Amino acid sequence: MNGKIGVFDSGLGGLSVLKELMKLLPGEDYLFYEDSIHNPYGIKTEEELLEITSNIVDYLLENGCKIIVIACNTATTCCMKSLREKYPEVIFVGTVPAIKVAYDNHFKNTIILSTPYTSQSKRVQELLHDYTDVDQNIINISGENLANLIELDKKDEINELLHRLLDSYVDVADSMVLGCTHYSLIKDEIHAVLPNTTLLDGCRGVSEEVKRQLEFHDLLSNKEQQGSLTIINNKSDALIQRSYEILEEL
Repeated sequence: MNGKIGVFDSGLGGLSVLKELMKLLPGEDYLFYEDSIHNPYGIKTEEELLEITSNIVDYLLENGCKIIVIACNTATTCCMKSLREKYPEVIFVGTVPAIKVAYDNHFKNTIILSTPYTSQSKRVQELLHDYTDVDQNIINISGENLANLIELDKKDEINELLHRLLDSYVDVADSMVLGCTHYSLIKDEIHAVLPNTTLLDGCRGVSEEVKRQLEFHDLLSNKEQQGSLTIINNKSDALIQRSYEILEEL
């Protein structure tokens, strides 16, 4: 079946989702759109984000995408419902914090680290209501400008912020939900601060849902050879090269 899997995020964070997709569905063609110009999404209004994401969806559709993956927790929680209403014929798969994964694995002290918008969003509150054990302690933390620091590769500032946010939870938190796809790119740095904490993200679950949707709509590629990958970054070609390097490391 012709057509690409379109994936977008507010920059490089969606590479963590893209990597899982390519492992699960290697025969598909991918178009990954990095919206680094508008990074970070977590400090923007709903109106701003809907306009930004609508423009990206238009671009992906114009370039032959058969399904669109919103590889961003903030954009998903803020915009996916409106995007589905605006584009009723388009198949969307979103990303939400892996709160259910923490619940299913019976963790007792769970940090949810996400962007300022996501941490306060109605969707996160709904997930907490539906998937929190009575004896489970939830620590909901805003990552502040962490996503932007990751985008800019500010290693010293990333480590300084992680220590400020997380030092008090060493040997307290048994799990952490990475509620922003950017955070999955710094698992080693987070583990250096919280070495005994299990890190949870939704990347695998997103890729499995994409496969289910493609199968349901009879859109799976029949190619046996490796599919193609095109990365677009609306800020700089240097970030495109960095993205290919990150993919190799993930």
